[in-house]
Amino acid sequence: MTDWVISEKLSRLRNGARPRVLDLFSGCGGLSLGFNAAGFEITAAMENDPTAAASYSANFHADDPRHAVHRDITSTTPGQLVRALNLGTTAKAFDIVIGGPPCQAFARVGRSKLREIEEHPEAFRHDARATLYSHYLRYVKSCRPLAVLMENVPDIMNFGGHNVPEEVCEELEDIGYVCAYTLLNSAFYGVPQTRERMFLIAYHREIARCASFPKPTHWVDLPPGYEGSRRVALKALSNAGLIAEAHHYMEPPESTCTLAAAVTAEEAIGDLPEIDARTLLHAGELKRGARRFDTLMPYDESRPVSEYARAMKDWPRFESGDGLYDHVIRYLPRDYPLFARMSEGDQYPEAHKLALRMFDEKLSELTRNGVSVEPGSVEHEELRGSIVPPYDASKFPNKWRKISRDQPVRTVMAHLSKDGYSHIHYDDAQARTISVREAARIQSFPDGFVLKGAMNQAFRQIGNAVPPLMARAIAAEIMESIREAVSAHSSKPSSQVAATSVVQVRMPLAADSQRAMGKAIEA
Repeated sequence: MTDWVISEKLSRLRNGARPRVLDLFSGCGGLSLGFNAAGFEITAAMENDPTAAASYSANFHADDPRHAVHRDITSTTPGQLVRALNLGTTAKAFDIVIGGPPCQAFARVGRSKLREIEEHPEAFRHDARATLYSHYLRYVKSCRPLAVLMENVPDIMNFGGHNVPEEVCEELEDIGYVCAYTLLNSAFYGVPQTRERMFLIAYHREIARCASFPKPTHWVDLPPGYEGSRRVALKALSNAGLIAEAHHYMEPPESTCTLAAAVTAEEAIGDLPEIDARTLLHAGELKRGARRFDTLMPYDESRPVSEYARAMKDWPRFESGDGLYDHVIRYLPRDYPLFARMSEGDQYPEAHKLALRMFDEKLSELTRNGVSVEPGSVEHEELRGSIVPPYDASKFPNKWRKISRDQPVRTVMAHLSKDGYSHIHYDDAQARTISVREAARIQSFPDGFVLKGAMNQAFRQIGNAVPPLMARAIAAEIMESIREAVSAHSSKPSSQVAATSVVQVRMPLAADSQRAMGKAIEA
């Protein structure tokens, strides 16, 4: 029997309206940007971090300050959000709910089902983050969307002994959705980064009978020795005895070598203006302190521009103009000479050995100049500390990495806000870690996308985001399913749709749905 709210939403789309998106845990808006590019209307978002909320607002609702307000999902009900933004009634305000709830707390919750977490009266006392998935589902139940998208790290499939996406699917099935989840690598969708993430798609049963995922558009042979997180996650799932119960897990679409080659690091950032860290340091133009985005750095028109880079410059509504305001780098004076001598692909063990060699070279140079530096002396230790990083090479093998220009880049993490050593620029002449704009390019953010805050805050926003091109591929898949549903809905006589809707209003919900909805649906 037709759900009158779903039927009304389909009728609205049939009349030419765009599907309206609510982005929960939106960050600066990577998912929203992809959905916007696929034709969706970005209606609202929920983000707790003030700076990320400011970035989101600047890019999607610059003329409406209500969208710049940071809100906590644990203390903001769906009805409160809808009323604050003057969007009408909760059940009718949105057609799609998307987002990636943080998952850190589930390792300690010790409960097998999300419904137990949601109903546990002391859940907040254990860890406030333990309730975030239940709050996400609370919004889905209240907003009754046509479709749902959830994103997270692969480990969420075995987080503290729980297959969280499987449990989410069970919850969604109880309220009328069909679901599937899988692991997708962004390099297979035109992003210059081998970022592996779990994606869950759900459709209301009146939209589709099953969920599917977008076919890859690119292919890459992952670097030798690269242990894909997909393999690790699936192995952990199997070892935990969860694979047999992963009824909603779907094997990802395969990428083959017949597809276009994956976008490389050089294609992604090679056209951006050079920043010679050592020259700037010696000239006194690179100093310690906060990096603000208040100085325009013009593009270097002499540098070749790849097809990918051109797309980042000319993204509709996010064109960059004459240059960049956030092409800024970290102050790491000890390490610039070391960066210059590292080879592409080198990690911390190689860097540490090279630093020790550079230290020995410096000692030899001093000896030739008649300066003796005794081992164990204060001078010896100070000189060593000015050249050799202090980390144990056996304990931090992956702490550093110099990018390989002819391959996609390894996963960009929020940890870039701490030091940036995981992404050292491949160009020996520039000898530095990547800039904020280079990180954004690697994540597939267009050059005209505005990032609020200072450098560290911007790095964190970029690392936490879903790559917009990855989001666009998934959004296009969801849009196609919605179009098919609208077409099928359009084929029904209007009297049949109306009659069905009236009957549905008067009929009680099915027992499972009624219990699951409870009092969550707020007008």
